[in-house]
Amino acid sequence: MPQRARITSSNMPRSVLIDAGPIVAVLREKDRFHRWSVEQFKRLPKFETCEAVLAESCARLAYYGDDQDRVIDLMLTGAVTVDFTAGSLASRISKLMKKYRDQPMDFADACLVVMTEKVSNSMVVTLDASDFAVYRRHEREVIPYISPFTS
Repeated sequence: MPQRARITSSNMPRSVLIDAGPIVAVLREKDRFHRWSVEQFKRLPKFETCEAVLAESCARLAYYGDDQDRVIDLMLTGAVTVDFTAGSLASRISKLMKKYRDQPMDFADACLVVMTEKVSNSMVVTLDASDFAVYRRHEREVIPYISPFTS
C-alpha cells in the first residue's frame, strides 16, 4: 500500500483535490472522521474538486438530515474550488469507470483521477484509501493521496 504523503512547505502539491468523504466529515461533528477532516482543512491551504464530489457530498448530508447548503458555503468561503468540466473528458471518465468497475469506481472518483492526470503534482484527500490505492492515473502512475487509513 502507498505511503501516506508527507506534506511540508517544500513539497506542497500544486493541487490538493478533495473527495466527498472528508467534506461530509468536516461538516458533521458526529462523523467518526470529523477531527481528522478538520485537521486537513486547517493544514492545507485550499482544496479543488469537481461537481460530482459536491453532489455526492450534498446527497450524503441530505441522507443524514443535515443542511446541504453547507457544502456550497465551502465554495463561497474559498475553502473548496471547482474548475473541472466532465463533458469534454467523458470518454476518459467512462474508460476509467469500466476499468475499475470491480471496485466499483463511481463518477466522482473517476473525475478526481482525471483531475490528477491534468495536474501532475496533485494529491487527493480521501476516506477511500482502499480505492485510491488501486486507481492509477495515466494507466500506471500511483496517485498520491492522504487518508486516515494510511500511515
